[in-house]
Amino acid sequence: MQATRAALLKGALAAGGFFLFTGIVTGLLQTSLFDRMVPRTAIDYALLSLTAILVGAYVTQRATLDDCGGDGCAYGGAAGGFVAVACPHCNAVLVALFSVSWLATYVDPIRPLLGLVGVALLAGIISRRR
Repeated sequence: MQATRAALLKGALAAGGFFLFTGIVTGLLQTSLFDRMVPRTAIDYALLSLTAILVGAYVTQRATLDDCGGDGCAYGGAAGGFVAVACPHCNAVLVALFSVSWLATYVDPIRPLLGLVGVALLAGIISRRR
């Protein structure tokens, strides 16, 4: 029972941490740090929430298993969820790696698809372990 509580606590902390960190860094959660240049949409909030919930479920499940694989899929899913909600014009990391024009031309139109792929990776690894 104690191990289950600890696993649930780890999962809740991971979900909350992912939601807050990603939401603040991407500008979905309004702060005084910077303004988001791309409009916030309901799809962005849905993908952020769903990815955070799945990250929490993954961490909870991972904490209860002795030996498991698939961490790469989970990390890829979380990264896909991050990129899906990130502002392609104001994310300094993405702009440094690529360019604003490249991101606006190629990444911005497929952001929802990247989010769906990320969610599918996370959901797939969670269901495979069940």
